[in-house]
Amino acid sequence: MSEGETNTTELHAKAAVLIEALPYFQRYAGRTFVVKYGGHAMGDEKAAREFASDIVLLKAVGINPVVVHGGGPQIGAMLAKLGVESSFVDGLRVTDKATAEIAEMVLSGAINKQLVGWIARAGGRAIGLSGKDGNLVTATKLERTTRDPDSLIEQAIDLGFVGSPTHVDTAVIDTVSASGMIPVVAPIGAGEDGHTYNINADTFAGALASALGAARLLLLTDVPGVLDKQGQLLSDLTPEDIAGLRADGTISGGMIPKLETCVDAVEAGCEAAVVLDGRVPHAMLLEFFTTSGAGTLIRTAANGGGATQDSRT
Repeated sequence: MSEGETNTTELHAKAAVLIEALPYFQRYAGRTFVVKYGGHAMGDEKAAREFASDIVLLKAVGINPVVVHGGGPQIGAMLAKLGVESSFVDGLRVTDKATAEIAEMVLSGAINKQLVGWIARAGGRAIGLSGKDGNLVTATKLERTTRDPDSLIEQAIDLGFVGSPTHVDTAVIDTVSASGMIPVVAPIGAGEDGHTYNINADTFAGALASALGAARLLLLTDVPGVLDKQGQLLSDLTPEDIAGLRADGTISGGMIPKLETCVDAVEAGCEAAVVLDGRVPHAMLLEFFTTSGAGTLIRTAANGGGATQDSRT
């Protein structure tokens, strides 16, 4: 094959990709995607640039992306640097007043503005927010209990200033998106008691997706998605499927709270949620704009849940 023929073949392949994506561009134009960004990708400069480019592309084709970011490792590093000790209960950082102030500084400051900068470098316009801006997210103190192994008595655990979203006012997100900019949101919320609360980023993103009636909630993780007992990707699940997989032990550990967030979101107004490997280059685009997808899609039966991987519509 000559060089000219090779170039023509490559161009045809690129055109085919665009043609495959066209129905998805049309379907999602004007819709909102909430993307929770964290994990491996946040610590890798190349992955961060690719993520920012993907977000800018979504905006360019008429979709309204809303980025929610985590920052647990960065908070931990800053606490260590400042000599502040911290502990965890069920994966949640016990957050006293000093820790809460440092968490807000890291999340709403360093990480948030870094992401805004990456999006700007990719050609987009982003604005950094937290849940405190425009009363976006009102939070209450998160309550947790544990069972004493000897007495089997339930005991309350004081997590400090760790919060749970109780109300979302989307006005600031709607205004920013309508102006052509991309909201980048730190998972910090204010309580009616006047305190500032650190909120789990997955939970925060799920609350936004529900309130916005998002077409997609995307949780970027460090695994391909939900796997069966043979390690094969489960491409399409309903809340009922997830309950069964949890009961038989197929899903466990850190995947459980992520899937609880997904189920809560799709049962409260979000069209579908996706658990996806953020380490894969442009995995978001493969998920959103191809028929096969790239992660595990969670949706109710009323929204087409339980379909085969050949139908991501």
